[in-house]
Amino acid sequence: MLLLCYPKCGTCRKAERWLADRGIVPEYRDIKEQNPTYEELRGWVERSGLPLKKFFNTSGLQYKALGLKDKLPEMSEEEQLRLLSTDGMLVKRPILVGESFVAVGFREEQWSALPGLEDGCAR
Repeated sequence: MLLLCYPKCGTCRKAERWLADRGIVPEYRDIKEQNPTYEELRGWVERSGLPLKKFFNTSGLQYKALGLKDKLPEMSEEEQLRLLSTDGMLVKRPILVGESFVAVGFREEQWSALPGLEDGCAR
């Protein structure tokens, strides 16, 4: 598994603790230092089944500074993916990528139902 986080993010730290409590030690990637690539994001959006908008950190300073609330509806999916791939701080976090899932944001009840995590331990 791959966990993309921002070290100063409280939700990311909570997700890390939740995984550690279950004996899961994913590969860790600092989303600010090594932002997701266009190809990664495109694949993750497809695999997650979520709308692309869910991958944007809508509460982030960069999102607000760029006025993306008003700009995103006018942008193509291609343009949105290209923009997301330029700055990890635009991307919603944490992102947990497993063999058969992509989870965006941390909600304990949702992560508990992920394949391989549903019984509280990694397989």
